[in-house]
Amino acid sequence: MSEQESLRCSSARNRGGVQRVEGKLRASVEKGDYYEAHQMYRTLFFRYMSQAKHAEARELMFNGALLFFSYNQRNSAADLSMLVLEVLEKSETKVEEEILDSLAKLFSHMDQNSPERVTFVSRALKWSTGGSGKLGHPKLHQLLAVTLWKEENYSESRYHFLHSYDGEGCAQMLVEYSTSQGFCSEVDLFVVQAVLQFLCLKNKNSASMVFSTYTEKHPSIEKGPPFVQPLLNFIWFLLLAVDGGKLTVFTVLCEQYQPSLKRDPMYNEYLDRIGQLFFGVPPKQSPSYGGLLGNLLNSLMGSVEEDDGAEEAQEDSSPIELD
Repeated sequence: MSEQESLRCSSARNRGGVQRVEGKLRASVEKGDYYEAHQMYRTLFFRYMSQAKHAEARELMFNGALLFFSYNQRNSAADLSMLVLEVLEKSETKVEEEILDSLAKLFSHMDQNSPERVTFVSRALKWSTGGSGKLGHPKLHQLLAVTLWKEENYSESRYHFLHSYDGEGCAQMLVEYSTSQGFCSEVDLFVVQAVLQFLCLKNKNSASMVFSTYTEKHPSIEKGPPFVQPLLNFIWFLLLAVDGGKLTVFTVLCEQYQPSLKRDPMYNEYLDRIGQLFFGVPPKQSPSYGGLLGNLLNSLMGSVEEDDGAEEAQEDSSPIELD
């Protein structure tokens, strides 16, 4: 027997063993022996980990967590979900879309207000970037954003969309957010802030997509450009200016729309950062922002200095609220 055939046979035996174990554990759960089943899952987890059977351990914990969720045993399910993350962390498993999907599925089943959910998403995002301290894999952010959108948790959904590449999904969520909870006078504010923040994160494509989709699909926005709302015209011109990269155009644009930009004091802070990123404007000498404003700027924009052209950012999973 060749070495490759031997490995296939070994893998099949391991899979068969996991299935037999899962059958016994499922029977215990179905009988209502939740505590006993939970402890057995944990015992098997540590046994598999000691034998470096990482894939088997992850599969067993994932399926066990879903089983406990289906029986409304949320504490046991959350514990096994954490063990899924422990496997990923300790085995240094590479990021794959299938794994990101499984993490998002576990997240979607967790109690929306549980502290375990906060811990889970923080660890999952950290693992998804190899513990580098950046804000997490864009695909995982997108999956989390969609789950939170379905839960009508718009502010947190918005935060995760900002750190994904799904400008279209973000726009559709913002349309729903605006029409269900916003005032008619704020119809432009929802998308303006999102575009500026995407640009601060150097995500020009998503900035353009969120703007075009939002203005096309929002029932209270007449087809443009030009638009009735001055801020929407400003954003349209800004996106064109970013493509052109001419500082004089950017400067004149900001000056001309200053009355509208005063609707939110954060806009000029975002534009300072955009000027640095896209138009070569030198950073302010000593930007010392404190409190909530400073935390928001730091978590959204990262440090002014960049490492190899990539955005640096604080590891902060709190949502960015809409005013």
